[in-house]
Amino acid sequence: MKKVLAFRMNGCPYCRQAMKALQELVSENEKYAAVSVEWVEENEHPEISAKYDYYHVPTMFVNDVKVYEAHSGEKYEECRENVRRVLEEAIA
Repeated sequence: MKKVLAFRMNGCPYCRQAMKALQELVSENEKYAAVSVEWVEENEHPEISAKYDYYHVPTMFVNDVKVYEAHSGEKYEECRENVRRVLEEAIA
């Protein structure tokens, strides 16, 4: 199983939808429950976020490779599909 590192910011609506999508996907598919996702609040841990190349949150890395970075205006369905891709990459 590969490590997932996810960056977020408190109050970010896109981060909330990514966390909601993650919860839904895990509840719908038990194989995703085995994936460990470490969420890092970038303002609380700038020393960690400074080591990674991204602009928008949420952003998710699998084994330090960026798999998903949200964009402005992203709809929930697109976010959910991207989070699913991250989970699939982590279990591949």
